[in-house]
Amino acid sequence: MYKINTNYQKLPGSYLFSNIAKKVSAFTEAHPDADIIRLGIGDVTQPIAPAIIEAMHKAVDEMGNAATFHGYAPDLGYDFLRSAIVEKDYKPKGCDISMDEIFVSDGAKSDSGNIQEIFAEDNRIAVCDPVYPVYVDSNVMAGRTGTYNPDTEMWSDVIYMPCTAENHFVPEFPKENPDIIYLCLPNNPTGTTLTKDQLQEWVDYANRIGAVIIYDAAYEAYISEDNVPHSIYECQGAKTCAIEIRSFSKNAGFTGVRLGFTVVPKELKCGDVSLNAMWARRHGTKFNGAPYIIQRAGEAVYTDAGQAQIKEQVAYYMRNAKVIYEGLKEAGYEVYGGVNAPYIWLKTPQGMTSWDFFDYLLKEANVVGTPGSGFGPSGEGYFRLTAFGSYENSVRALERIKKL
Repeated sequence: MYKINTNYQKLPGSYLFSNIAKKVSAFTEAHPDADIIRLGIGDVTQPIAPAIIEAMHKAVDEMGNAATFHGYAPDLGYDFLRSAIVEKDYKPKGCDISMDEIFVSDGAKSDSGNIQEIFAEDNRIAVCDPVYPVYVDSNVMAGRTGTYNPDTEMWSDVIYMPCTAENHFVPEFPKENPDIIYLCLPNNPTGTTLTKDQLQEWVDYANRIGAVIIYDAAYEAYISEDNVPHSIYECQGAKTCAIEIRSFSKNAGFTGVRLGFTVVPKELKCGDVSLNAMWARRHGTKFNGAPYIIQRAGEAVYTDAGQAQIKEQVAYYMRNAKVIYEGLKEAGYEVYGGVNAPYIWLKTPQGMTSWDFFDYLLKEANVVGTPGSGFGPSGEGYFRLTAFGSYENSVRALERIKKL
């Protein structure tokens, strides 16, 4: 008789955004005339930039010609894309990253969930609390998190690093030494960041204790302050302790196109074993590469026209963030984020739980957000709104919230 991976049975409930979708669906069915504004899931709404669309059309035409047809992509990704990443993302920031340290994938979410496969089951992970749920859930599936306590909403073998208003939502070094440290900066959901000096301290800490940092930089395009690093490799010594995960979803609107990449430096080793070689083996075995058409679209992101156009889109979303942030402030809410990230993190009013406020906002204002408790126990009593809607809907949502 076959057996299942019983670790999946340990997962409490459904994935956060699946729960939200079910609740909204039920509300819509009961109130078919409700004009719902969705500021919950971090999905972009602006169309893909013209320079990128043009590159995709050209690539589609190439696929219809025997002389220019492309089949399976190279394991690590096409040279033209990885070269553009090196030249445009890393060299200008003084980061010494080579093409063979870049692994092109179908998105940061896949890599965030899959990267744990190259580590032993008995590694201890440390996560910011609150944090993007994929980091913990994927380690639950691998049997790395111990037992779940429904009262505290915590896993026995996970090291939590509370990020609260008291510490300005900045993680502190844990009292126990972790083996794997997950950092998402700018942070999802709180929208906070670390300065370069603060991030350097984490790099020094990881090298000192022999830990590896999984650095999720999906929102780096939204950084507006000069002292906030766009890559962990801007810090000295990061290549011996850090893996960086990047996305095209939030900077170029690829949520429905799917493209990302992970950087695994060759200097990153466990004893004599190269993590770069391990990830290459895993990547080549389990992934057939992002499609040629999509990788050409990714290359177009780095053209002068592509860069100018996606910067306009980032500015559009950050304009939304400002509207939401300032509107909530005017309405008397305690608000954070929205400066270096497209997320606004607010304290729920009158002692409401995160899910109570979700229900209240949906029922009374027909606005959808994300309960903070879905990101971890320290997120209870908070709520996330995204700036990825349209400007018009962002304004309308705040008008409704102000009337509550």
